[in-house]
Amino acid sequence: MKMHKILLVSAMLWLIPVIQAFSTHNRAGEITYRQLSGFTFEFTITTYTYTKSPADRSQLEVQWGDNTTTIAPRIPPPLILPNDYQKNTYKATHTFPGPGVYEVVVEDPNRNYGVINIPSSVNVVFSIKTVLLVNPQVGQNNTPILLNPPYDKAAVGHLFVHNPAAYDPDGDSLSYRLAICTREGGEPISNYTFPTASDTFYVDEVTGDLVWKNPVKEWQKNGEFDRGIYNVAMNIDEWRNGIKIGTIHRDMQIDVYKTENDPPVNGPLNDLCVVAGDFISFEVTATDPNNDMITHWDTGGVYQVLESRPVFTTVSSDSGTITSRFEWQTTCSHVRGVPYNWLVKAEDVNEDISLVDIDNINIRVIGPPPGPLETIPSHRSILLKWSPCACDNVVGYDVYRRTGNTGYIPDSCEYGVPAYLGYHKIGSTSSWQDTVFVDDNHGDGLLQGTEYCYLVVAVYPDGTPGIASNEACGILVQGTPVITNVSVTDTDPAAGSIYLAWVKPRDLDTIPAYGPYEYRIYRAEGIWGTDFTQIHSFSTADLEDTTYHDLNINTQDFAYHYRVELYNDEPGNRFMIGEPGTASSLFLHLVPGDNKMKIFFRKNVPWLNTRYVVYRQNHSTLLFDSIGVVSDSVYVDTGLANGAEFCYLAKSIGTYNQPGIPDSLINFSHENCGTPVDLEPPCPPDLTVYSVCDSFYNVLHWAIPEGECGEDIVKYNLFYTPLYNGTLQPVGTVEERETTVFYHYPEETMAGCYAMTAVDSFGNESALSARICIDECSYFELPNVFSPNNDGDNDFFRPKAYRFVKAVDIQIFNRWGELVFEESYDDPSEFIWNGQIRNTGKIVSPGVYYYICDVTEQRLTGEEIRNIVGFVYVFTEKNPPVHVEK
Repeated sequence: MKMHKILLVSAMLWLIPVIQAFSTHNRAGEITYRQLSGFTFEFTITTYTYTKSPADRSQLEVQWGDNTTTIAPRIPPPLILPNDYQKNTYKATHTFPGPGVYEVVVEDPNRNYGVINIPSSVNVVFSIKTVLLVNPQVGQNNTPILLNPPYDKAAVGHLFVHNPAAYDPDGDSLSYRLAICTREGGEPISNYTFPTASDTFYVDEVTGDLVWKNPVKEWQKNGEFDRGIYNVAMNIDEWRNGIKIGTIHRDMQIDVYKTENDPPVNGPLNDLCVVAGDFISFEVTATDPNNDMITHWDTGGVYQVLESRPVFTTVSSDSGTITSRFEWQTTCSHVRGVPYNWLVKAEDVNEDISLVDIDNINIRVIGPPPGPLETIPSHRSILLKWSPCACDNVVGYDVYRRTGNTGYIPDSCEYGVPAYLGYHKIGSTSSWQDTVFVDDNHGDGLLQGTEYCYLVVAVYPDGTPGIASNEACGILVQGTPVITNVSVTDTDPAAGSIYLAWVKPRDLDTIPAYGPYEYRIYRAEGIWGTDFTQIHSFSTADLEDTTYHDLNINTQDFAYHYRVELYNDEPGNRFMIGEPGTASSLFLHLVPGDNKMKIFFRKNVPWLNTRYVVYRQNHSTLLFDSIGVVSDSVYVDTGLANGAEFCYLAKSIGTYNQPGIPDSLINFSHENCGTPVDLEPPCPPDLTVYSVCDSFYNVLHWAIPEGECGEDIVKYNLFYTPLYNGTLQPVGTVEERETTVFYHYPEETMAGCYAMTAVDSFGNESALSARICIDECSYFELPNVFSPNNDGDNDFFRPKAYRFVKAVDIQIFNRWGELVFEESYDDPSEFIWNGQIRNTGKIVSPGVYYYICDVTEQRLTGEEIRNIVGFVYVFTEKNPPVHVEK
C-alpha cells in the first residue's frame, strides 16, 4: 500500500507538464454599460485573469447582438489584485440601429484547465454577456456597477459567500439568480453542473449573496496545492416599474482548498434605516479562530454618492481580532427609492491560504415628513394645509385620502403610504412650498356624514416618497341628508321590503335655501349600482320627514343602492342642496364548505360598521338564533352537517362617530340559505425521497397532513419525471390512507423528480406537493489495476459497473503524457482495453497510467457528461508481487 501511494503522487507529478500545456487565464468577468444618448452606449468589459499565465489579451472582440462586432482595446494599466488575479478593463462605444432587446457577448477561446464542474473545460469557450432593453419609453438607463471583484478563496467544510456589491446609479431595483456558465455565443454549457456542497449552493435573490455551504472535496491533490477549481455564474436582473430592463451575467472561478486554516468571522450586522440628515456611526469587530491577524476592507453603493461620503477606519487591531468604525453624515440628496448596499470583508493573514468572511447590509435613507397637517372642512370640500418638508429638494407633495381614521404612526423604516392602510392618492402639488390642497372630490363634492382622513408625503426627484405626515381627519359641515338606515324588513323574491332613513340636515342657515324643500329618493340594483331610478319624492317644510319604506321588491336575490337628494323647492330658486347621500343594503354572500358555511357581509355604506351579529334559523322552531358576533366582514359557521340546508341573516351595528347623528346604527340583511358540501381538497402531503443505489430503487415517504386538512384522505397519487424540467407523469397509486411509503424502480435512470397528491373520500384531490428531485447515484466504476498477461485472470481493463451509462470516451496516457489508448463507445458494455498501445499491437510497459474519461449518463438535467480522471496500475508479468502496507 505504501508503494501504491508513492506511485500515485509520482503519477500526478508526471502530468504537471501536460496540465500546464493547456493552461489559460480567464477566471471571471462581466459586461456593464452606461447610456450616452438615445441608442448610443459605452460598454465596459471587465475580466479577471491569472497573473502568471502567458496569455494576456490586449483587446477583445464584442458581439453587439445586431450582427455587428467591434474590437474593444484594454485600458491600461491592468489592476493587480490579491490571489494572483489581474483586473482588465476594456471599453467600446456602440450605437444600436433602433429599439429592441440586444444580447452583447464577449468570448475568449478557452477556460482554465481542470474545472471540476465543466467537463473538458480547457476546450470550452469562456463567454460573458449582458442583455439590454433599448427603448426610449424606458428612459435613460445604466447597468449596475459591480464593486466587489470575485477573487476570494473557499475552503473545504467552511461557508463561502460572494456578493457582487451591485450598485445601480439610476436607483433601479435589482434581483439575483443562479445561472449556468456559458460557452460560444453566450449559450449555456450543456453538460455544466453546479458545484457539490454538503449543505446547499444558492444565490439569495434579494441580497445577491452567492452562498456555498460547506464545499466538499471531489478532486485529487495536484502538486503543491490541495485545490479544486469551479466556475459558477449569477445573473443580476435590473427592474424598473415592474419591467425587466437588463441582465448582467457574471462568470467567476472559485478555488476551493483543503486547508487547516479557518476563516475569520465578522460580528453581527443589521440593516439600517435613517432619516436624511441623521449621522450614522457603528463598529464591526471580526475575530479569527486561529489567532491570525485580520484586515478589514469595505465597498458598496454608499461610496458612489456625490457628496458627504462615508468613512471606514480601523479602530484597533491585534492577533485574532480587529475593530473598525463606519461613519456617514447623510443629507437630503441621499434620499432614493432603493437602499444603499455596504459590504465589509474580513480577511486573515495565514501562511497556508487567506480566507475571508463577507457580510453586507442595506442602508436606506428616507425623507422626513412634511410639517403638521390640518383639515378645514366646508359644506362640500375640505381644505388641507401643512408646513414644508425639512428637505428643500422635494419636487412636490402627494395627497392621500380614505374614509375613517386608522391611528397610523409610521414605524422606523416606513415611508410613503402603505397599501394596507386603504388610502388612495387623490392629487399632488408641484413644488416644495406648495403646501395647500382643496379636496372637492375632483369637482363632484364630498359626501355628508363621512369622516375623511388624509396623509401627505413629500416626493423626491427620483419619485421616491418620504415619511407620511400625521393623519388628519375632517367631516363636512352638515347641510345635506345623511343616510343612517338601509335595513331589509322582509325577504321575498317579489314582496320584499327595505326601511330607508336619514338625518335631517343641520346647517341650512349657512346656505341661501329658504324652502319649501323636496326629498327625492332613487334606487339602483346592486351594492355598487349606478343606474339610479327615482322611486319617490315628497315635499316638506321643516325637513322632519326622514324615512321611507320601499315595498314589493326582490330582496331575496338582490341588494339595492339608494340615493337621497334634497332640493330647495322655492319657485324661481329651485336647486339641489349639496351632494346627495348614498348607501346600500347589507347583503349576505354564502360560500359552502366541508361541514361549514362561510358568510361574507357585503355593503357600500358611508358609516363604519363596527360589528356584525350572525343569526341562523333553528330547524325546529324556525326562529333565527344568534350564533356569533364578529368585527370582520366574514363569519365561518362550523360543525354543520353536509347536505343539510341552513339559513342565515345578519345585523350590522355601525356609527358615523360624529355629533348630531345617532350612534349604533342598526341594519339587517336579507335572509340567505345554503347547503354545506365538501368541495375542499386536502392538503398535499410532505414528501421526502431518497435513493437506495445498490438495489436500484427510490423510496418515497410522506407524512399525513395534520388536523382537518388531512382527516378524510383515502388514497395517494404519485408522479414522476426523470428530468428536472420534465412533465410529471403518474407512476403509482397507494390506496391505503395509513400506507405512507412507495418504492419506485426506474428503468432509465435513478435520477428524477417526484410529487404527489392526496385524495379525500369525496374525490377532492389536493394540489401537488412540493417537487422533490434527487440525483444521488453514479454507477460507472473503473478498476485501479489489471494485468494483460494472458493468464486468464484480470487480463482486461473494463468497467466494473456501468448501469444507466449512455456512452464512454476514454484517453489513457503514460508517465510522459503520451497517449497510449483512445476510444469511444456508444455501448459501455463494449468498453475494453487489452493493454496494447494503440496502432502497434504491443503491450504497454508495467507502471501507472493516467486516464481521462468522459462518461455520458442519464442525469436529472438530461444526458450529462461526467469527467472522471484517475490512475490504473498495469502489471504485465505473471504472478506480480503483492505489496502490503506495514
